[in-house]
Amino acid sequence: MKFKSILLIVAVSISALSFAQEQKKMGPPAGNAIVGDTYGSVVESKAESKAISVEKLSKKLKKENKKVENVAIKGKVVDVCDKKGCWLTIETDDNSQFFVKMKDYAFFVPTALKGKTVVMDGSAERKVTSVDEQKHYAEDAKKPQAEIDAITKPKEEIRFVANGIKVVN
Repeated sequence: MKFKSILLIVAVSISALSFAQEQKKMGPPAGNAIVGDTYGSVVESKAESKAISVEKLSKKLKKENKKVENVAIKGKVVDVCDKKGCWLTIETDDNSQFFVKMKDYAFFVPTALKGKTVVMDGSAERKVTSVDEQKHYAEDAKKPQAEIDAITKPKEEIRFVANGIKVVN
Protein backbone atom coordinates (compact mmCIF):
# COMPACT_ATOMS: atom_id res chain seq x y z
CA MET A 1 0.00 0.00 0.00
CA LYS A 2 2.80 2.41 0.89
CA PHE A 3 4.50 1.70 -2.44
CA LYS A 4 1.32 2.62 -4.38
CA SER A 5 0.97 5.84 -2.39
CA ILE A 6 4.56 6.79 -3.12
CA LEU A 7 4.09 6.06 -6.83
CA LEU A 8 0.95 8.18 -6.88
CA ILE A 9 2.72 11.10 -5.18
CA VAL A 10 5.66 10.86 -7.60
CA ALA A 11 3.31 10.74 -10.63
CA VAL A 12 1.32 13.76 -9.44
CA SER A 13 4.53 15.70 -8.72
CA ILE A 14 5.94 14.97 -12.18
CA SER A 15 2.66 16.04 -13.81
CA ALA A 16 2.55 19.27 -11.82
CA LEU A 17 6.18 20.04 -12.65
CA SER A 18 5.59 19.39 -16.35
CA PHE A 19 2.55 21.68 -16.35
CA ALA A 20 4.49 24.45 -14.56
CA GLN A 21 7.34 24.19 -17.06
CA GLU A 22 4.89 24.36 -19.96
CA GLN A 23 3.23 27.45 -18.47
CA LYS A 24 6.62 29.20 -18.32
CA LYS A 25 7.21 28.53 -22.02
CA MET A 26 3.88 30.02 -23.08
CA GLY A 27 4.09 33.47 -24.60
CA PRO A 28 1.46 35.81 -25.97
CA PRO A 29 -1.42 34.20 -27.84
CA ALA A 30 -0.98 33.60 -31.55
CA GLY A 31 -2.94 35.69 -34.00
CA ASN A 32 -2.65 38.38 -36.62
CA ALA A 33 -4.83 40.98 -34.86
CA ILE A 34 -6.96 41.70 -37.91
CA VAL A 35 -9.74 44.28 -38.03
CA GLY A 36 -12.74 43.01 -36.08
CA ASP A 37 -10.74 40.76 -33.72
CA THR A 38 -11.79 41.18 -30.10
CA TYR A 39 -9.86 40.26 -26.95
CA GLY A 40 -11.62 39.97 -23.62
CA SER A 41 -15.23 41.17 -23.46
CA VAL A 42 -17.06 42.22 -26.60
CA VAL A 43 -16.60 45.92 -27.39
CA GLU A 44 -20.02 47.27 -28.34
CA SER A 45 -20.34 49.40 -31.48
CA LYS A 46 -21.66 52.28 -29.36
CA ALA A 47 -18.35 52.21 -27.46
CA GLU A 48 -16.53 52.61 -30.77
CA SER A 49 -18.54 55.70 -31.68
CA LYS A 50 -18.16 57.23 -28.19
CA ALA A 51 -14.43 56.53 -27.77
CA ILE A 52 -12.51 59.54 -26.48
CA SER A 53 -8.89 60.65 -26.69
CA VAL A 54 -6.49 60.28 -23.79
CA GLU A 55 -6.39 64.09 -23.58
CA LYS A 56 -10.15 64.16 -22.88
CA LEU A 57 -9.73 61.27 -20.46
CA SER A 58 -6.97 63.14 -18.63
CA LYS A 59 -9.21 66.21 -18.26
CA LYS A 60 -12.06 64.04 -17.04
CA LEU A 61 -9.80 62.36 -14.46
CA LYS A 62 -8.59 65.75 -13.19
CA LYS A 63 -12.15 67.11 -13.02
CA GLU A 64 -13.63 64.12 -11.23
CA ASN A 65 -10.43 63.35 -9.28
CA LYS A 66 -11.29 59.67 -9.06
CA LYS A 67 -11.51 56.49 -11.10
CA VAL A 68 -13.54 56.78 -14.30
CA GLU A 69 -15.64 53.69 -15.05
CA ASN A 70 -17.21 52.55 -18.33
CA VAL A 71 -15.10 54.65 -20.66
CA ALA A 72 -14.00 53.84 -24.21
CA ILE A 73 -10.65 54.95 -25.61
CA LYS A 74 -9.36 54.77 -29.17
CA GLY A 75 -5.67 54.68 -29.98
CA LYS A 76 -2.73 53.00 -31.65
CA VAL A 77 -0.90 50.15 -29.93
CA VAL A 78 2.80 50.99 -29.72
CA ASP A 79 3.97 48.20 -27.44
CA VAL A 80 2.79 44.80 -26.19
CA CYS A 81 4.30 42.63 -23.47
CA ASP A 82 6.53 40.14 -25.30
CA LYS A 83 6.38 37.62 -22.45
CA LYS A 84 2.63 37.00 -22.23
CA GLY A 85 0.73 39.77 -24.00
CA CYS A 86 -0.54 40.85 -20.57
CA TRP A 87 -0.17 44.63 -21.04
CA LEU A 88 0.12 47.17 -23.82
CA THR A 89 0.89 50.82 -24.42
CA ILE A 90 -1.48 53.01 -26.43
CA GLU A 91 -0.67 56.18 -28.36
CA THR A 92 -3.60 58.42 -29.21
CA ASP A 93 -4.14 61.05 -31.90
CA ASP A 94 -2.61 63.73 -29.66
CA ASN A 95 0.61 61.61 -29.32
CA SER A 96 -0.01 60.88 -25.64
CA GLN A 97 0.70 57.39 -24.37
CA PHE A 98 -0.71 55.39 -21.52
CA PHE A 99 -0.41 51.94 -20.03
CA VAL A 100 -3.13 49.30 -20.31
CA LYS A 101 -3.58 46.12 -18.27
CA MET A 102 -6.25 43.51 -18.78
CA LYS A 103 -9.00 43.27 -16.16
CA ASP A 104 -8.35 40.49 -13.65
CA TYR A 105 -5.50 39.24 -15.88
CA ALA A 106 -8.33 37.42 -17.67
CA PHE A 107 -7.09 37.73 -21.25
CA PHE A 108 -3.95 38.43 -23.24
CA VAL A 109 -3.25 39.94 -26.65
CA PRO A 110 -0.91 38.86 -29.46
CA THR A 111 2.22 40.89 -30.21
CA ALA A 112 0.77 41.35 -33.72
CA LEU A 113 -1.39 44.05 -32.11
CA LYS A 114 1.59 46.45 -32.30
CA GLY A 115 0.86 49.17 -34.83
CA LYS A 116 -2.89 48.47 -34.91
CA THR A 117 -5.62 50.92 -33.92
CA VAL A 118 -7.93 49.63 -31.21
CA VAL A 119 -10.95 50.68 -29.21
CA MET A 120 -10.96 49.58 -25.59
CA ASP A 121 -13.59 49.81 -22.94
CA GLY A 122 -12.85 49.70 -19.26
CA SER A 123 -11.86 52.00 -16.42
CA ALA A 124 -9.11 54.55 -15.90
CA GLU A 125 -7.41 56.31 -13.03
CA ARG A 126 -4.37 58.38 -12.27
CA LYS A 127 -1.76 56.30 -10.49
CA VAL A 128 1.77 56.71 -9.22
CA THR A 129 3.86 53.87 -10.61
CA SER A 130 6.84 52.83 -8.48
CA VAL A 131 10.38 52.58 -9.81
CA ASP A 132 10.35 48.78 -9.37
CA GLU A 133 7.11 48.40 -11.32
CA GLN A 134 8.38 50.66 -14.13
CA LYS A 135 11.57 48.61 -14.33
CA HIS A 136 9.57 45.37 -14.40
CA TYR A 137 7.56 46.56 -17.41
CA ALA A 138 10.69 47.87 -19.12
CA GLU A 139 12.28 44.41 -18.71
CA ASP A 140 9.11 42.78 -20.10
CA ALA A 141 9.40 45.11 -23.10
CA LYS A 142 13.05 44.05 -23.53
CA LYS A 143 14.30 47.63 -23.22
CA PRO A 144 18.08 48.14 -23.13
CA GLN A 145 19.64 47.88 -19.67
CA ALA A 146 20.76 51.53 -19.85
CA GLU A 147 17.12 52.59 -20.30
CA ILE A 148 16.02 50.39 -17.39
CA ASP A 149 18.79 51.78 -15.16
CA ALA A 150 17.70 55.34 -16.03
CA ILE A 151 14.36 54.76 -14.29
CA THR A 152 14.93 56.38 -10.91
CA LYS A 153 11.71 58.17 -9.97
CA PRO A 154 8.10 57.14 -9.47
CA LYS A 155 5.86 58.37 -12.28
CA GLU A 156 2.29 59.65 -12.20
CA GLU A 157 0.35 58.36 -15.17
CA ILE A 158 -3.01 57.29 -16.45
CA ARG A 159 -3.62 53.58 -16.00
CA PHE A 160 -6.34 51.90 -18.00
CA VAL A 161 -7.83 48.53 -17.12
CA ALA A 162 -9.44 47.02 -20.22
CA ASN A 163 -12.51 44.82 -20.14
CA GLY A 164 -12.31 44.35 -23.88
CA ILE A 165 -10.17 45.41 -26.83
CA LYS A 166 -11.27 45.49 -30.47
CA VAL A 167 -9.04 45.97 -33.51
CA VAL A 168 -10.52 48.72 -35.70
CA ASN A 169 -7.69 49.48 -38.13
